[in-house]
Formats: sequence, C-alpha cells, structure tokens
Amino acid sequence: MISTNIEVVVLDEKAEALLDSCGLPVSDLRSGCPTQLFGIRDASGFAGLVGVECYGSVGLLRSLAVREDARKRGCGSALVTHAEEWASQQGISEIYLFTMTAAGYFLSLGYVEANRSDAPDAIRKTSQFSTLCPSSSNFMKKMIAGDALPE
Repeated sequence: MISTNIEVVVLDEKAEALLDSCGLPVSDLRSGCPTQLFGIRDASGFAGLVGVECYGSVGLLRSLAVREDARKRGCGSALVTHAEEWASQQGISEIYLFTMTAAGYFLSLGYVEANRSDAPDAIRKTSQFSTLCPSSSNFMKKMIAGDALPE
C-alpha cells in the first residue's frame, strides 16, 4: 500500500506530466476549469491525482491518474474516496465521470453506468461532456451522501 497522505494540488508541470502520461486532457484545466485537484506524492513525485468539479448538487470526478509503478497499491481508491468525501462536504449528492479504460474499476467503487442523455444540465455544459470525452466513453454516476448547501 502506498502512502495515503492526500494534499490539495495546484496544477503545475509535474501534475500535467502525470495526467498527460495517462492520456488525460489538461487543456481545460489550464484554461481555468473549476477543478479541485488532490494528489498523493512519494519519493518519485506524484503517485496519483484526481479532480472534482462542483456544479450545485452534482459533481464531476475527473482526471484520476495513477503513475504506472504506483498502481494496484491503493492509491486510486484512496484518491477517489477522498474526492467523494470532499465533494459531499461541498453539498454534492451525485457525482458523475467519464472513462474510456476504467469502467470496471469504477463499478468496483460503487459507480453505475448512466445514459449521457440523462446527464444533468450542469454536466452537459462541461467541456468533458461536450468536447473532450468522446461519445464512446463510459458515462457513470454514483450517489454520495452530500447535503445540499444553501444557494
């Protein structure tokens, strides 16, 4: 098991390099997309990253990237759990994601397949939905225990 000291991450060259090495988009992150990033570091740098975008009571889990030599050691699940807990504290009750390669992994974490046509408007307006993630991506969701914050 890898260290699970999770920290808030500011997008920098090292974070971008990990996301890029995992084939994940960074262009919208650079342009001010409202993403809270979290990461785990080890002696080699970032072992893993994950991001959450908050849109009222729904969220978008994105950019889960785990360095190849840090996989299968609990890093990804620790990051997802942390991101979900943080999102819940922000009032998120339902969290969505897109994946081309990890649907089975997310199913094991309690996510279920969803229809893109049923996506909330806030998710439809994201660059992930509209341009970055192809229609062949798996679209998934999970209910989390968030309490809606007053607007």
